[in-house]
Amino acid sequence: MDMLAQILSSGIAVGMIYAVIAFGFQLTFATSGTLNFGQGEALMLGALVGLTCVDTFGMNYWAMIPIVCIFGMIQGSFVELIGVRPAIKIKSEFGWIMSTIALGIIFKNVAENIWGRDALPFPSPLPMEPMSFLGANILPMEILVVVGALVMMLLVEFFNRKTIYGKAVVATSNDRDAAGLMGINTSLVITFSYALSSLTAAFAGVLIAPLTLTGATMGGALGLKAFAVAIIGGLSSGLGIIVGGLILGIIETATGFYFSTGYKDVPGLILLLLVLAYKPSGLFGKSAIKKV
Repeated sequence: MDMLAQILSSGIAVGMIYAVIAFGFQLTFATSGTLNFGQGEALMLGALVGLTCVDTFGMNYWAMIPIVCIFGMIQGSFVELIGVRPAIKIKSEFGWIMSTIALGIIFKNVAENIWGRDALPFPSPLPMEPMSFLGANILPMEILVVVGALVMMLLVEFFNRKTIYGKAVVATSNDRDAAGLMGINTSLVITFSYALSSLTAAFAGVLIAPLTLTGATMGGALGLKAFAVAIIGGLSSGLGIIVGGLILGIIETATGFYFSTGYKDVPGLILLLLVLAYKPSGLFGKSAIKKV
């Protein structure tokens, strides 16, 4: 029972990180039908900028978070402006894919030249002594990861449902052409969705950084797993994103414990293949019907 509680607690913390990054994929897909395949690099840059604020400038962890979020918005806007908008204008099916991948590689190389290739420790704002809860040892930072991820996603949902600008985002996601005819600047909405997407990734970066080492390579695997979560849960479902993240996080943790950490990625990838084969829209996604 104690071991089950430990697996569940650790898996939930990992899964919520995947979910908050995958939530960024949903934001851009809803408004433009595109994805930022450099989402993992947005997380990495957020963590490294946060580390610089804390270590170099001596900022408090909590005061650093708004700066990282603003940086994430600027970085996401840059990706949309340079890599995505030109491809949308010429209606290139693969232009935005290659552009976001290329920009992700560029960001990784820039990070290596600025911060080096060595992984760096990120000071934790909370005690690193585990707490006992229902037989499981839980780090305070793991609780902060779960709470922070949920709060971020709830704030975005509140923005979309209760503010005039959020309603413009929802209108664009429902029908971009109709939203344009209603006077909504859909190009600006798409830029904002990318800014918000990178903000969530940068925020996830400073949440997870104290639990792991921070470096230029930390975003690659996390971005790929978040993409798997988005596909498993469904790019059209916020609930599916959360459930998909929890499923993948718990499966990985259980596999690492009962078998080997070398195999922990395998079950999630098998689940991804099964979802793609039998329910391509995701476990909670809705199948789209296109008029021709």
